[in-house]
Amino acid sequence: MSNDISTSSSYLDSLRWQDKQAASKEKSDALTQEDFFSLLTQQLSFQDPSKPADNDQMIAQMTNFTMAEGISNLNSNFESLAASMTSNSALQASTLVGKQALLESDTLDLNAAGDARGSVVAEKPVESLKLRIEDESGQLVRTIDLGSQPAGAVRFAWDGKNEAGERLPPGEYKIKAEGSTNGEFSSLPIATFKNIESVNINGANGIIINTKEGAVRLTDVAEIA
Repeated sequence: MSNDISTSSSYLDSLRWQDKQAASKEKSDALTQEDFFSLLTQQLSFQDPSKPADNDQMIAQMTNFTMAEGISNLNSNFESLAASMTSNSALQASTLVGKQALLESDTLDLNAAGDARGSVVAEKPVESLKLRIEDESGQLVRTIDLGSQPAGAVRFAWDGKNEAGERLPPGEYKIKAEGSTNGEFSSLPIATFKNIESVNINGANGIIINTKEGAVRLTDVAEIA
């Protein structure tokens, strides 16, 4: 049994030695500035005195090496910057979980505290703006009259009560907005606050937030609360 352990240990030591040799070889394969000038010195020492090296050619070689080394260092700096930005994005994303995002939606989430908020988007001034809130069966439970409003985002809040003043249970309700523009009634888009359940970073898309409505880019969110 001890022989097996000894053999295994020797084999592992051999693998470690090979790894070290490979790592050493990988490092030695890279041409450093010291290596370059050493080669240049060797080249000058073996040149034919009757045919000295062309100064322009030597300067060109030195310039090319310096440029290559500069580009390599620049790439390393960019990689470090990208890693730092990714880390910062991940930190920023982690702070969003548990907050609420204002997203375009036709549903309104009534929380346990009896509070639901959102915004109506009016491209033009609107008159007789009304909100219709329905339960999951489509039955109208509350109408909120917002009157005349200028163009822009029209904020609203619902206290979670029906027309009789009774508090309704928490949950998801349907919501519609209608108003008159130039004498014509039409539906208006609505944005409501949704709980952010999780976030992730998706390359070029940046930070993605996930709600029960689905996934959306952080840049497409109107507001975080």
